[in-house]
Amino acid sequence: MEANIAVPTDKKETWSGGGVKPFGASYGKMMMWFFILSDALTFSGFLAAYGLTRFKFIDSWPIADEVFTHVPFVHGEFPMIYVAIMTFILIFSSVTMVLAVDAGHQMKKNKVAWYMFATIIGGIIFVGSQAWEWNTFIKGSYGAVKTTDGKVLQFVKDGKQIALADFVIGERTDDRVEHTRKNGLWFQSEETIATYSVAQVLAAYNANPDIQVRTELIDNKKKTILSREEGSLQLAKTKMVVEGANLKANEYGNTIFADFFFFITGFHGFHVLSGIIINIIIFFNVILGTYEKRGHYEMVEKVGLYWHFVDLVWVFVFTFFYLV
Repeated sequence: MEANIAVPTDKKETWSGGGVKPFGASYGKMMMWFFILSDALTFSGFLAAYGLTRFKFIDSWPIADEVFTHVPFVHGEFPMIYVAIMTFILIFSSVTMVLAVDAGHQMKKNKVAWYMFATIIGGIIFVGSQAWEWNTFIKGSYGAVKTTDGKVLQFVKDGKQIALADFVIGERTDDRVEHTRKNGLWFQSEETIATYSVAQVLAAYNANPDIQVRTELIDNKKKTILSREEGSLQLAKTKMVVEGANLKANEYGNTIFADFFFFITGFHGFHVLSGIIINIIIFFNVILGTYEKRGHYEMVEKVGLYWHFVDLVWVFVFTFFYLV
């Protein structure tokens, strides 16, 4: 029986076993694909949980066209416009990343640097826009009340939703708590904490007969507007006034929507931020000529795989949260 003999060699190959590369990919690209596959399963689980929860609480789920209506520095309601702009910027950054990878194949250092720089700028704009969107979501637009049975009641006039500030008379109460390590409060917007009292809202509703209440029940993506009598009965069960959205209350509808929104978009935003940091490192390596010395730009291609994956995930997040 012939024995196997280990032969020492100075040849350094990433893959062993006769030099066969699975799928013709290098070790680095193969590991990136493994990471992408595992991360795709994670996001799939999150989105599946979101879909099942939304189906279970469909009657109280917020309407996206009423939640995401803001555009920076512009007054008025523009449903989904800014979210569409954010999505376009992120997808366009995928185009510049493709161009960077292609320039790397051609060993064109300057083009790789410029396209990487454009990709980084696109990512920064997206993350900044996401932070602005979070801030707007937390502050809220109109305000509402939450009843003891968990319903969120909003106020309308002439069929159009109005803000508490439009009809509630009186100064806002101030229940701000000092931020300390002991109570664990590090960030809380003033709009979320300083609210109108329940008594002020009820008194203003009774004093304005042209104002009605609408419930969470959705019929063809429209909420049911109650009569004055029905509205008074529902308001009698008011537990608290809600302005904005947080992990405990949500003026737009079911609180679980805010929980999923913060967690899933935050998790995706963390991926984008990580990609920006990695791209910056790769960008400076390109400028320093690191990959020119190696004779290839495979590192740009690997980070490109990650960036394209992050962009693809956003397409699904965008679909689930904003379109469906």
